[in-house]
Amino acid sequence: MSGTAEMTDERCLSDLGGVGDVLRSLGTGSLMLVADRVAFQASGARDRLAPLLRDIPVVMFEDFDPNPKLDQLLVGLARYRSRPTDAVLAVGGGTAIDLAKLIAWSAPQSADVRELVSGRARTDRPALPLLAVPTTAGTGSEATQFAVLYVDGIKCSIDSPELLPRACVLDSALTATLPPSITAHTGLDALCQGIESLWSVAATDRSVGYAVEAIGLAWHHLEAAVRCPDSASRAAMCRASHLAGRAINLTRTTAPHAISYAFTSDHGVPHGQAVALTLGPLLVHNAGVTAADNQDPRGVESVRARIAMILDLLDCADAEQASREIDNFVRRLGCETRLSGWGISDRETIERIAGKVNPQRLGNNPRRVTHEQIVDLLESIV
Repeated sequence: MSGTAEMTDERCLSDLGGVGDVLRSLGTGSLMLVADRVAFQASGARDRLAPLLRDIPVVMFEDFDPNPKLDQLLVGLARYRSRPTDAVLAVGGGTAIDLAKLIAWSAPQSADVRELVSGRARTDRPALPLLAVPTTAGTGSEATQFAVLYVDGIKCSIDSPELLPRACVLDSALTATLPPSITAHTGLDALCQGIESLWSVAATDRSVGYAVEAIGLAWHHLEAAVRCPDSASRAAMCRASHLAGRAINLTRTTAPHAISYAFTSDHGVPHGQAVALTLGPLLVHNAGVTAADNQDPRGVESVRARIAMILDLLDCADAEQASREIDNFVRRLGCETRLSGWGISDRETIERIAGKVNPQRLGNNPRRVTHEQIVDLLESIV
């Protein structure tokens, strides 16, 4: 990684109506619009953007499904190259924003995108300016310099300061029509990101500040946003998602995310639910850190202090209680908390999932996690 770029409050708009001003400030004469087809219409973004983009030639790209895949990126790049534009606008959830990031980053380059994604080639030109407009509250992708891409079913994470959007719009009105299920699993992603960032070996004073606020907002407002949404709960979750994104942009994610990807790619578990499945058990695991298995260079006491902060935010006396409360919280959101609910129960499948875990993300976890411990943990939540 060549450095970390950060989103700032000054580059975050609170109203979609400001998009026109941002595009004008970028000198945008033409625009590629990467949009989740359903969310673009249902959120009201299509109608609200129409007058703002009336005088700008727009190339649309809506041909993709959840979870960004290489073949979808290739289609998007072909669409761009058929009519090159000055800038890219992303409207949607994490998939739309990540694909838009990757198009804006790779389209100007002389190297093939497959070589760029694999790390075998480097960029030689600046990325296109990107403006991100999330219509969900959970991924925080508008605040990060990385993007997820599945290549042949394997999750790849591309990390570059050039992937950070130039600006973003956090307009909670765009989330008002989200179904409860999507509100739940995207919101769980924000909660998990906040907790993982707080206990990460890369946590800093700034990331801790972002994470603490994100956890508090998600813990106290997500259930309302799912069960009886109002403008206050929606706005709180948009803020939680964005702050969690800023936090993991500094620290990256840890064991719950590392374990989750095979749940999503192989078993269709929505990402936020996939991460939440192991959050409680891994909180218990990390709370038991010792000098022998600690991975944080600041030492065991630093890890324990941040675990204590998490327990305080969840209003729990110990990690075991917190794990139970997280389980109950996820159930109240209408989400599955057992692997068997997703058809995962046999030892062979569990071993295969454990074997797919990215060791780099495990290195960010404060306590070492072995293959055998992952298998035992997964068997405990069947």
